[in-house]
Amino acid sequence: MKHSIKLNLFVVFFAILIFSSCGKPGKNDPGSEYMPDMAHSIAYEANIYNYYYNNTWDAQSVKDLKSLSIPGQPVSGTIPRGYAGVAMSKTGQAKQDVMEVLSGASSTSAIAVPVNGSVPFYYANTEDERLRATAEMIENPFPITTQGLVEGKQLYNIFCGICHGSKGDGVGYLVSDDNPNAKYPAQPANLIQGDLLTASNGRYYFAIMHGKNVMGGYADKLSYEERWNVIHHIRSLQAAATKTKYTAKVNTLNNIEIPGETLPPIASKMNHDMDAHGHDENHDGEHHGTEHHEGDHSHDGDHSHDHDDHSHEGGDSGNGDHK
Repeated sequence: MKHSIKLNLFVVFFAILIFSSCGKPGKNDPGSEYMPDMAHSIAYEANIYNYYYNNTWDAQSVKDLKSLSIPGQPVSGTIPRGYAGVAMSKTGQAKQDVMEVLSGASSTSAIAVPVNGSVPFYYANTEDERLRATAEMIENPFPITTQGLVEGKQLYNIFCGICHGSKGDGVGYLVSDDNPNAKYPAQPANLIQGDLLTASNGRYYFAIMHGKNVMGGYADKLSYEERWNVIHHIRSLQAAATKTKYTAKVNTLNNIEIPGETLPPIASKMNHDMDAHGHDENHDGEHHGTEHHEGDHSHDGDHSHDHDDHSHEGGDSGNGDHK
């Protein structure tokens, strides 16, 4: 009898323990967990910081877990695999060579490497460096495409239009009469008049990266290609103000940016007919990247993603002299 009572009490106690260890969370009660270390790792995990009260890392380490979990910056001077730093070339030879390497067509044993948008920026946030970027960064590494202009307009309206205005005239909603609460401390720049109308691409790109006066930087909000597409849209606003053209077909605003439809498609040896020995049947000592069939340019935006490799050599330094 006593043995039966003890057994029953043990069963009841064990049942209570089990149910209490798995309590259901409520409005003001997080509940409890059975064997919480099965769900909450107490080990260090790279790039993840999930505080857990049973984690004893901080007490036993000279470095706190949070500082180790924050994603770090790449080692200084390193360049991600797939980064392509090639200046625009009238002949397209440099673009052709790099694209063949990245596509894996440069060798029968090569592999294709996706082009990434990681590009170093070699200008510090100082006035002297701003002037240097303005003088050195001349060409937009991406040709004018319809798709790029559409994306640039969308991003401009999101990040820039509220201050600089949808027309680029510096009368955005933040400072316009339409906003009864307008108390902006400075008048946004007018992008379609004065020296900004003829300013180099470097002046705009530097401002996007580091900001200018009241304007903050947008390096963390816009990718490499997106920044250049925003600049393309600014140029289209300037063209509208000066009654010139800035499209994927023609550019009469300036002689800097290149309309995408005037460029031949970047051809890869992978797309060529190869003979039995692995050589191009039509190869005559020159690249045939300029050869194309009629209709290759039927889509305005076909080239918007083919030119990630057109960044200035060594990154956004204009001429590649500042590695």
